[in-house]
Amino acid sequence: MTVHTGRQDRIVDLMAAAAEFAAGRGDGLLSVFVPHATAGVAILELGAGSDEDLLAALATLLPADDRWRHAHGSRGHGRSHVMPAIVPPSLTVPVLDGQLALGTWQSVALVDLNVDNPERTVRLSFLPG
Repeated sequence: MTVHTGRQDRIVDLMAAAAEFAAGRGDGLLSVFVPHATAGVAILELGAGSDEDLLAALATLLPADDRWRHAHGSRGHGRSHVMPAIVPPSLTVPVLDGQLALGTWQSVALVDLNVDNPERTVRLSFLPG
């Protein structure tokens, strides 16, 4: 699927799409993958400040300044290429009877710091088990 992330640091909730994809598939594993060198996916609580806290933590760890050797694109673009080492480009979620086996406050989210690329691809796949 294509996700519009815009031109600012952003976390996008993927829960509805992930749950819909897993629905009716029985038991197995849901794989979520972003085929980009500058985006990642995470499981975290959304909407209660944790998403803003993650963006703030990433801004502290990976500031958008001129320190990066990978320097094409907007100022600080190199940080976007380092971010997937912290927020990986894939994750796996157990699925039980067609429902994501996540905790009460856990959500699947796309994390994007690359302001130069406002469109992202997210690939969902299911391994029955």
